[in-house]
Amino acid sequence: MHGYEMIQEIAERSGGAWKPSPGSVYPTLQLLEDEGLITSASEGGKKLFSLTDAGREAAEEGPDAPWEEASRGVDWEALGEIRQAGFGLMEAFGQVWKTGSKEQREKALGVINDARKKLYLILADED
Repeated sequence: MHGYEMIQEIAERSGGAWKPSPGSVYPTLQLLEDEGLITSASEGGKKLFSLTDAGREAAEEGPDAPWEEASRGVDWEALGEIRQAGFGLMEAFGQVWKTGSKEQREKALGVINDARKKLYLILADED
């Protein structure tokens, strides 16, 4: 498996709760290779990684997979609703920003700022 496949696999296994960046994955893979826990081989212009026997042993002895911890206790339905609402809000804001007049853009910016303030008031238990 190559690094980008690992990133996608982690994102999938964590239900999107954790998607590591290439800047964190590739140095980690190099460290694991330096420690003899994985090996790499070039194939089709990609660097593929696989566990060594020592790597398999370390994986079996280690803690739960990080994606399991990252997704533990996550309400996936609520998370999906939150993402959909956030993306919808930003899409609407983007449309106003691209096609609206100066006055409409100012109103849209006010709506976003008011929404942010109202969200913080929710945390403060104020209506």
